[in-house]
Amino acid sequence: MGFMDKILGDPARQTSEDYVKLDLNDFESARSESHMRVHIAEVNGQQDIIAIKDAVYDGDLVIADITRLRTSDTTVDRIIDELQQVAREVDGDIVQKGDDQLIVTPTGISINREKLGR
Repeated sequence: MGFMDKILGDPARQTSEDYVKLDLNDFESARSESHMRVHIAEVNGQQDIIAIKDAVYDGDLVIADITRLRTSDTTVDRIIDELQQVAREVDGDIVQKGDDQLIVTPTGISINREKLGR
């Protein structure tokens, strides 16, 4: 009997009755007690930055879609500068993923710049 067989049991002896179906509603209370949330934002202009800043100041992580902004526009530079300042103020992190996403994290959360598996 191998290590995984000791954990999972002998696969030849397992039946569907050996498994328990989990109901996600049973875990609803754990979700409401979480301290950090992940927000998805769509940035169309400077006015959309206020909600992102508020979320990061509140301790939440934000993934912002910036595809609607032209990359040559100075608005993108101002938005990135503002969000970098917020990340520095809260001791969080910010990274731009491709040309279409910004990820801004709250206090104590850093973003690894290397992809998994490399």
